Amino acid sequence: MRRYIFPVLMGIVGVAILMSLGFWQVRRMEEKRVYLDEIEARISNPAIPLPAVPDEGRDKFQAVTAEGRFTGDYLEVLAGQKGASPGVMVIEAFALPDGRRIMVQRGFVEEDARKTPRAPHEATVVGNLHWPDDTNSFTPPPDTKTGLWFARDVPAMAEALKTEPTLIVAREPTGDGITPMPVDTSGIPNDHWGYAIQWFLLAATWAGMTGFLLWRIRTRKV
Repeated sequence: MRRYIFPVLMGIVGVAILMSLGFWQVRRMEEKRVYLDEIEARISNPAIPLPAVPDEGRDKFQAVTAEGRFTGDYLEVLAGQKGASPGVMVIEAFALPDGRRIMVQRGFVEEDARKTPRAPHEATVVGNLHWPDDTNSFTPPPDTKTGLWFARDVPAMAEALKTEPTLIVAREPTGDGITPMPVDTSGIPNDHWGYAIQWFLLAATWAGMTGFLLWRIRTRKV
């Protein structure tokens, strides 16, 4: 009988650990769902005036509106859109009546339209506050010859455009034929159910292997 003790204990402990990891992923799935619902609500809520001091923790994805003037100072980030040729995302400095300068992600322009003149003009921007950081260790720095950026980095872009590190992602057209690229939750996956299934399958496999081991011990000749 003693020869069964260790395999049984290993089986019970292993299954318990794997099942607990599976249930933890289920809980994380529900927490992520609530988080995504909150983001969707912030995105779709009626726009409020731009806060005097936007805070990332409090205001990320908040719908806002701001009146001011596009300055003509902009940078371009390599981008693409489904059904369109390659192009860039236009991020332009926006001067407010009180003297503040912020950034507005105006949207997408196809490669052929990049050189179309875009004069400074007054505008009312409706969009969402965002603090994206698309960079990683493999992201190259902006191309010094073309000025093309390869990812969004709010502090670095603000320094380049001489603005405060505040970015509004326009959700309505801002003119000049630029197509808005509104924020949404498509880039925030909720994959925890898949992870939970993996842990539960591993638990079932562990239980099966334990049962097989016990059968082998039972049938082994003494």
